[in-house]
Amino acid sequence: MNVKFNHTMSLIDALNWRYAVKKMNGQPVEQDKVDQIIKAAQLAPTSSGLQPFKVIVITNQELKEQILPIAYNQSQVVDASHLLVFAAQDNYTEEGIDEVFDRMNTERGLPLDTTDAYKNQLKGTLLSRSAEENFHHAAKQAYLAFGIAIAEAALLKVDHTPMEGFNAQQLDELLGLDQKHLKSVTLLPLGNRDENGDWLVNLKKVRTPLNEFVIEYK
Repeated sequence: MNVKFNHTMSLIDALNWRYAVKKMNGQPVEQDKVDQIIKAAQLAPTSSGLQPFKVIVITNQELKEQILPIAYNQSQVVDASHLLVFAAQDNYTEEGIDEVFDRMNTERGLPLDTTDAYKNQLKGTLLSRSAEENFHHAAKQAYLAFGIAIAEAALLKVDHTPMEGFNAQQLDELLGLDQKHLKSVTLLPLGNRDENGDWLVNLKKVRTPLNEFVIEYK
């Protein structure tokens, strides 16, 4: 995976440039930029470093056509160069938690039992909760990576559309995510805006004014 791209503008500039593209032109996004966006998602912070989600990258056009009705016929799904699916674990398991901490200690050159006290405390918390509670916790971690991926895409001037508008159960069935103990959370089509066909492209970005957005306690 090639991730040698250099940024040339600030994140604030990039976020002012970006918008949720409503119409893409079907042109491909450079693979090195896609790799950089995925790398940013991989490096995102997550609770206890568990990373309880996967990023699924779809470029197969026939598969995107199958996803189109599942995503309520939003054309970005098929006009995007790459469709990223952020899918969270459906639950935490003892084996999965052990794997994370074993990898962490191994890569740091530490004995595997270095983090046992913290790991066992974490297991006591997570494994006592319902699968539904743990899925919602995992989904929040996926959203952290989703936001980081959006920021990186903006920095790279790669157009994108954050999407929650899709039937997650149908998508999970199509992609066989149940067998992987995953559930889809969000979609991120990556592509290039259609300057002539997108009604939103030239409209002013509007956000809540800072003096209303921020609550301060001094």
